[in-house]
Amino acid sequence: MDSKALASLISAIECGSIAKASRQQGITAAAVSQRIQVLEEMLGTTLLNRMGHTAKPTDAAMAILPRARRIVRDVELLRSDIQTNTLSGSMKMGSISTVLTGILPRALLSLHHEAPDIRPQITPGTSSALYDALVQEIIDVAIIVQPPFDIPKCYRWQQLYAEELILLSDTPESNVSDLLQTRPYIRYASGSWGGRLAQQYLDDNALQPNQLLELEGIEAITLLVREKMGISLLPRWPGLSAIATGLTQLPVGKGYERNIILMARPESVSDKLFRLLFSVLSSQYPG
Repeated sequence: MDSKALASLISAIECGSIAKASRQQGITAAAVSQRIQVLEEMLGTTLLNRMGHTAKPTDAAMAILPRARRIVRDVELLRSDIQTNTLSGSMKMGSISTVLTGILPRALLSLHHEAPDIRPQITPGTSSALYDALVQEIIDVAIIVQPPFDIPKCYRWQQLYAEELILLSDTPESNVSDLLQTRPYIRYASGSWGGRLAQQYLDDNALQPNQLLELEGIEAITLLVREKMGISLLPRWPGLSAIATGLTQLPVGKGYERNIILMARPESVSDKLFRLLFSVLSSQYPG
């Protein structure tokens, strides 16, 4: 079985059409269709339902998808094993938004200089969604907030950096407790992994601010604080100062840091690539 045919099937499922898959793979739509047709004949079943410009996977295609991803990734790792001095192949990376807009662009540039044959595919998302994508083998590696539970030992992970919790305010006042009790409060979603830390600080200090609204996107929260709508407890992420011009950042103390980790499935990311990713990412943290 040709791994390229499996790669074309995966691409068609993820892109939702043969045409988009052909552009992603750099081959003609006819070649993608032919590869998938060969797979269907070999397996004796229909894998894609083609309707107009779209292609939807059948139940049979979804059943083999996890194993197909592993086979394609294993073939790419075989090449890396042979070419001991180089790293190559595609890499599906998930990233939370603050990393995506903060340190990731420069880190990807460094990665390109160090390993020009690596082809990253970036998927944005929340930490919990990206963790699930990693578990479901949709992505190979994730940059996320450390989960509020023990990570299974079958995964490899390492902390990149820690972001202290701060009170972000549009006033020069410096008493955190007073501000939280007197100003409208924009809550960093308490159900998110990072938002739990802000909620923990409020609980530990018996504070019940007057909530104006609740959001998960901390970049959006920062902009609302800048518009003088209220104050918020947020992690001090790389890139905050670029959009928090004129705002006051008050550290609340130790014990509420948001840890950002690099996490991977060992069967999808070699030790050498993991070490390189960690190096280029951690080197971009300004703290």
